[in-house]
Amino acid sequence: MNKIRKGDNVVVLSGKDKGRTGEVLQVMPKEDRALVRGINMVKRHQRQSQTQEAGIINKEASIHLSNIAIVGKDGKPTRVGFQVVDGKKVRVAKRSGDVIDG
Repeated sequence: MNKIRKGDNVVVLSGKDKGRTGEVLQVMPKEDRALVRGINMVKRHQRQSQTQEAGIINKEASIHLSNIAIVGKDGKPTRVGFQVVDGKKVRVAKRSGDVIDG
């Protein structure tokens, strides 16, 4: 079970986008990286194809999992722990102790 999952709201802890928040689009556990909507935008040259026009496009680049943290209910970053509740392993916010939905 991963601490950060697709669909989570996260805040960036370091780098050029420090302090910004976004939704996780994809998690790559083998590389310890994640794609976050609107974070770590890079420009890429796109060759023309049947579906897409040629030109320079903006797209998200992956960011390391250590540089993002889940946003708690108070809007501040929180670390994630695990607990067994009703026989199920669930994610728990370390800052508040609340169970993280998902």
